[in-house]
This record gives sequence, structure tokens and C-alpha cells, in this order.
Amino acid sequence: METAYYSFKESKLCYHKLGSGKKTLLFFHGYGQHGKVFEENSRLLGEEYTCYLFDLFFHGESTWGYGEDVLTKEFWNELIHSFLVEQHIERFSLAGFSLGGRFVFATLEAKSAKIDSIFLLAPDGVKTNFWYNLATYPVAFRKLFKSMILHPNYFYSIANFIHKVGLVDKGLIRFAESQMRTLEMRSRVYHSWVVFRELQFNMASIAELIQKNNIESSLVVGRFDKVITTSNMQKLLRHLPSCKVTVLETGHNGIIDRWEL
Repeated sequence: METAYYSFKESKLCYHKLGSGKKTLLFFHGYGQHGKVFEENSRLLGEEYTCYLFDLFFHGESTWGYGEDVLTKEFWNELIHSFLVEQHIERFSLAGFSLGGRFVFATLEAKSAKIDSIFLLAPDGVKTNFWYNLATYPVAFRKLFKSMILHPNYFYSIANFIHKVGLVDKGLIRFAESQMRTLEMRSRVYHSWVVFRELQFNMASIAELIQKNNIESSLVVGRFDKVITTSNMQKLLRHLPSCKVTVLETGHNGIIDRWEL
């Protein structure tokens, strides 16, 4: 496996390249992970695909050089276009887990005419969740979230309250807590919420792009997933009846290990 870096303006995107197949597959991971989480999947695909496993900004070895400035769709469009040109990639497929789903959708909007297939593994971005809504609220709310980096008890108090009043499932609270254990982890969550907050999508428009460009689509969900629930996926599936759906007997964290292309 080759690890390399692509610098674009003030940002740097780390990626891991694996396989020698004629087809190209770009992988985008979830919160708190890095590109190598897809290493085993990529090894199994190595004869058919050349795989690029990206570290998202604030994860792994990628760096975002713009502080708390928003990652816009226009910036991502320019970055991914420049990367594809440098790598001489004409056509490709996409796979994204959880947070990585947002980068699949952003790339789809930018480059739909060049995409063969998309693989959505419990993708974030289909239905905006409670935490993402808060991160897009006015500056006062973002300051509150930032204060949680140094004072995590604020987070635990709010989390317990919204669970008690029935706004979110306890499983989602547990997942959120698992991402807030250390200062580094809390900083990553905060910056991901704030910097990625404009990566939001209209599922009817996404489905239209998929159908217009004859892109094969697959959706994988976990039956016991409390983070990205199967019911939330209806917002996409109602517009995309041709999408292949696979339900795995697992929760959120087990999906990558159990997924087979």
C-alpha cells in the first residue's frame, strides 16, 4: 500500500493507494477513522480496482489550513477535479461510510458524468441529524459547542437532557460520547461539525443525478444501527427505487468489516 499526499491551496489530503485493477474506487471513511479502515476491503478488490483511501480533513494525516472556515462544495469540486486530473482518472466509483457519505454526495454533485457506481455504507447526509443541525445554527450555538472541547461536562449534561426528553436514542448518545473522550477527539468532532456544515444535500436532486447518469447505486445499513438508522434512508430511497439495499446484522461500527462489494 502506497501512502501519498495531495496539496491543494492551503489544504493537504492524505491518501492510501492499493490495488492494480483497471477500475478506480475512491473511499471516504467515517468520524474518528482514517482511510486505512478500508484496507482489507481494498485488498479483496485489488485485481478489479485501484483503490484510493482518503483521510478526511481533521482525521489521519490530512490537514485543513483554513481554521474554522467552511469547506464549501465549490472548494471540494476544485480539489477533487484537480486530484483526478493529476492521477489521470477518467472514470471512477465512490464508497463512503457514515461521515464519508457526505463526501460521496459532494463528489457526485461535482462529477456525476464520470461516476460508474456509488456504495453508501450507513451514509451521513441523507437526513440531517440533531447534532449537525446545532452546528449550523448561529455563532452563539457554535461557541457553546466549542466550549465543550475544554469542558465536556457541558456536552454530557445536554446529551442526558435531550435523551430524557426523547429527542435522540440512547445508542446515538453512546456513540457521541465515544467520540468525545479526549481533548483531541472533541476538537476533531467540533471542527468536523463546523467546517463540514455546508455539505448538505437534497436527496431528490441526488437521485436525479444518479438516474440521469445511469450510476449503479448500493446502500448498506445495519439492522441495529442507532447512529444512521434504516428509517432515515427513506428520504433517499423514495426517490431512488432502483437502489440496491443490503441490511447487515450489525450496528454502526460493524458495517465496514461485514460489507462485501
